[in-house]
Amino acid sequence: MPAKNARYILPFLVFLASCAGYVAMSDVPQEVEKVDDGVTLASVRVVDMKPTSHQIKLTSYGEVRSFETTHLAARVSGTVIKRNPKFAIGGLVKRGEVLFTLDKGNYIAAVSESEAQVVAARAVLIEERALARVAARQARKMDKKRVTDLFLRKPQLLSAEARVTSTEAALTRARSHLSNCVVRAPFDALIVSRNIGIGQYVMAGTQVAVLDNIETAEIHIPIAGFDAEFLPNDLSNLAAEVVLKDITKLTRREGKIVRDLGVVDSETRMTNLVVRFDDPYGLNSNHPPIKFGSFVSVAFDGKKLKDAYRIRQDLLRDNLIWVVNSENKLESRVTNILRQEGEFVYIRGGVKSEDAFVLSVPDYPKKGLTVKAIRLEAFN
Repeated sequence: MPAKNARYILPFLVFLASCAGYVAMSDVPQEVEKVDDGVTLASVRVVDMKPTSHQIKLTSYGEVRSFETTHLAARVSGTVIKRNPKFAIGGLVKRGEVLFTLDKGNYIAAVSESEAQVVAARAVLIEERALARVAARQARKMDKKRVTDLFLRKPQLLSAEARVTSTEAALTRARSHLSNCVVRAPFDALIVSRNIGIGQYVMAGTQVAVLDNIETAEIHIPIAGFDAEFLPNDLSNLAAEVVLKDITKLTRREGKIVRDLGVVDSETRMTNLVVRFDDPYGLNSNHPPIKFGSFVSVAFDGKKLKDAYRIRQDLLRDNLIWVVNSENKLESRVTNILRQEGEFVYIRGGVKSEDAFVLSVPDYPKKGLTVKAIRLEAFN
């Protein structure tokens, strides 16, 4: 008997649950409003937007490289007698710092010899000037027709003066050769390679090392076509921020754009810009080093968009946006997309000052449909 009653009780309980659910759903408020004539209005969330100016930020990526690379050569011949311990692969040296020294013996002797020749030549010049003065006094007592340049010792005087000039030039050259026995860094440098050692004899013109200039670093950054149209007209010395990101920290440096490479890459079809920043290895500052070969990001200001609206990308479909006009009616407007940044787009055109952007478009929007506009202050 109980089992028989259960067959009738269970459907009855299901019916009661359905009725309760219907009543509960009927109590949920709907986003509609009835006006006096009984017409139901859909409620839409809107926001009043004003055109603003927007500074475009462009970002690209590239590899840090040396501003210049120098193949250092010996200017004189000689035996290496001393070498800076930092003059090794990976070493960092400052501008003017001694890299290595060649044996100076022969060059010191050459300087002494040249100095002696200069003294001798000057003595001859003094003697010739004295003889020329004597000849000039004698010539005043003689018939002018008999007085010649040779008698006045003019050729001898010119020869003595030329000899002094020649020996002084030789002395300058000898001193230069002596100073070139000490080889110094031409700039703040990273030693890339070294081809000499203590006791090695090098010939003048022999390549002894390869140095990377670390006073300035360069980054070649590609600019895609959709960003190229937002490049400023004048790129020279435009400020840029260089950022190196690793696991634990960000390293930031201030740089500048120095030039456009002037060509479009045949493979990527991108424009390439050159960015420079100073002291990449922090040799003259407390900055953490950004080593050559590091992959960094570069950010800089592009053009400024004027009279543009910023809206969420999902509110734009096929260049159409929905607005509520001053009469609380829905309207669709065709607009121009200026730029997309993340989930937002910047548009211009097709919007009137009294329009409000629709944030919650009805399922079946219709132009001219009267709606209840629920105004919000802004959207994120």
